[in-house]
Amino acid sequence: MQSNDARLLLHAAVPTVAAGAIAVAVSGAIAGATGAIGAVVGTVLVVLVMGAGLIVLQQTAKKLPQLFQMMGLLLYTVQILFVAVFLIAFKDTNLFDTKAFALTLLAATLVWIAAQTRGHMKAKILYVDPDSAEGKKAETAGSPT
Repeated sequence: MQSNDARLLLHAAVPTVAAGAIAVAVSGAIAGATGAIGAVVGTVLVVLVMGAGLIVLQQTAKKLPQLFQMMGLLLYTVQILFVAVFLIAFKDTNLFDTKAFALTLLAATLVWIAAQTRGHMKAKILYVDPDSAEGKKAETAGSPT
């Protein structure tokens, strides 16, 4: 993982975990221990699903750039389906408060998307590899004869 990839992942994960900590405190105060557990589960689910998605998308961009857009659409579909399966599996659970879980899941997802968008806008990612441009310029700069 390149340093700008790790930085982007970190810039998205840290605000999400901070929002999750706030959600845990609020849910714990309102719904008790089950609310706090629901908020923790929601935050962890968002960080794992969105983080894994970001890593997969970055690896696809490096190895198969022609599939980047299609992979992004497929990835978001798989993420939504994974969360839907999780919601269906734990629909009637009493391990945690489902309302606290759902609200934290929504809030953490929105924070992740906003932080990732901000990270992309602030990142100074080169569109062209400067080393390859210099090598090509040296080859075509003058004729050998």
